[in-house]
Amino acid sequence: MIQKNIPNKIAIFPLSKAIFFPGTVLPLNIFEKRYIQLVNDSMKKKRLFGMVQPKNKLTKKTDIYKVGCLGKIISFNETGDKRFIIALSGIIRFKIKQEIDNNKLYREFEVDYSDYLSDLEIKKNKSIDKINLIKKVEFLFKKKNYSVEIEEFKKLNTDQLINTISMISPFSIEEKQKLIETIKIEDKLKTLNDIINFNLLDNLETKTIQ
Repeated sequence: MIQKNIPNKIAIFPLSKAIFFPGTVLPLNIFEKRYIQLVNDSMKKKRLFGMVQPKNKLTKKTDIYKVGCLGKIISFNETGDKRFIIALSGIIRFKIKQEIDNNKLYREFEVDYSDYLSDLEIKKNKSIDKINLIKKVEFLFKKKNYSVEIEEFKKLNTDQLINTISMISPFSIEEKQKLIETIKIEDKLKTLNDIINFNLLDNLETKTIQ
């Protein structure tokens, strides 16, 4: 997507424990009235809205993190009980500037993409040890009893691999938020490795204590 086509005013969907990254696809089951309205409005325009992580229990004005990801609806289905089943494709991260007053059920914000414009660039495979990273992730998933198709990781480019691991891994909210806020891919890879190592160590220590 071209930078000039990205809106600076966007609807926001705060969703607990669902951190979304560029180059990934997030399936969503939409059933709350306010987000039914959000999706309906998005489908009438460019099919774009943002996902952010709430800091506390969801309320009408819940506190949210300042960095999230803009997504585009790439799949839409309405169920017999009036729910929406959609797939959201990650485009670019943003930083929230301020909330916009509206008369809608959902919230809208003015956002800034300037720190994350590299998310829009065509990615080339960078020189990283993908095999070692994938093996480490596979070991972590087994320790946490997570089921995942490891072979699918091998088909991804570097950015997709790092973002997908960051999105689906059993990390804490704070750990995932740190990953989405990290600007450079090299720094994100280092942060990801540190988090994986910490989780492996924590798991091993827990096993020893028990």
